Amino acid sequence: MKVKEITDEIINKFGGVKFEETCDQLISGSYDIEVSGVVTTFMATVDVIKQAIDCGANFIITHEPTYYTGADKLDWLKDDPVYIEKKKMLEDHGIAIWRFHDHMHAAPTDLIYDGLLKEIGWEEYLIKGLKFPHCYEIPEITLNELADFFKIKLEMEVIQIVGSPETRCRRVGILVGGGSLGLGVEEMPMVLMKEQNLDVIVCGDITEWTLCPYIRDASALNMNKAMLVLGHERSEEAGMKYMSRWLAPMLKETPVYFIDTKEPFIYL
Repeated sequence: MKVKEITDEIINKFGGVKFEETCDQLISGSYDIEVSGVVTTFMATVDVIKQAIDCGANFIITHEPTYYTGADKLDWLKDDPVYIEKKKMLEDHGIAIWRFHDHMHAAPTDLIYDGLLKEIGWEEYLIKGLKFPHCYEIPEITLNELADFFKIKLEMEVIQIVGSPETRCRRVGILVGGGSLGLGVEEMPMVLMKEQNLDVIVCGDITEWTLCPYIRDASALNMNKAMLVLGHERSEEAGMKYMSRWLAPMLKETPVYFIDTKEPFIYL
């Protein structure tokens, strides 16, 4: 199969919104490349590209940008040595990169959330019928125990928390990636917490003047509120892992691999 055949099949498979303007575009290579293998990943870093080369794949489907800005703009990178070397690596090995972001979140069910939900096994805890679909009612545990749960499930060394480690957690909201920034409405996470009577929000990115101080103040007022910070990559990578599972049957004999981008941080 060629790159274009695969991207068209993915977009058509999940229906929903068809964006005329989107970041879901070919970042490297050609739509006419005959695909030897596909890699799904959160981000096409140099390390991921090297692993794709090692497994004989020449098509990477990435959820996030390859070239450091949301729209993968190249005008500012023309003379940048990092860009030049990364681009050369891709060209030397004939690798195509396609971004699957907007359509992935806008599928009939958000495919990133679907992957995380399967990874943590909370399908039975999803609260049905809510206006906001990513709230859960779990067996009561402490925030400390919830952090340990996510560290095991998502292979994390460190998790940031706000609030007391002994906070009782039963009603949980999850906002992956940039969702915890409010998606253009800064107050959205706080409104969600109030309206759904959440004990804790598990989030990707954070802004230290919005949800963080709201929860710090609530905790200081002896309210049972807390937050747990996974980071953007850890909160969304499972969606790309899940993608490799549903994509493989669509491509028949073309091998599909998942490569974990891993956390960008080293903790000292």
